[in-house]
Amino acid sequence: QVQLVESGGGVVQAGGSLRLSCVVSGGTFSGYAMGWFRQAAGKEREFVAVISWSGSNTVYADSVKGRFTISRDNAKNTAYLQMNSLEPEDAAVYYCASGPPRILTNEDEYEYWGQGTQVTVSS
Repeated sequence: QVQLVESGGGVVQAGGSLRLSCVVSGGTFSGYAMGWFRQAAGKEREFVAVISWSGSNTVYADSVKGRFTISRDNAKNTAYLQMNSLEPEDAAVYYCASGPPRILTNEDEYEYWGQGTQVTVSS
């Protein structure tokens, strides 16, 4: 019954911004981290960012550091990914995930996944 639903994707010009949201329903998991991953066409899924349950600990992939910001609102069961200065290389399907990973950047350790939202960046 647990479900994660991403939204906020779309088409944006290079240099523009988008804000993605991920809403969790069907259960609450105190202490679970929330992560964002992305998969471009023809490529493997890769880590983007993760935030701890308290929000005090965040980790970013080097490729997005300084441009993307992850946050969460536990009262609303929602995580966010603010994406600024978007580049064509950022185009991908973005997925949110939740779980108690021991290694925060390892996608295999996340328990729940959303269906993904498409981000397209035009030049």
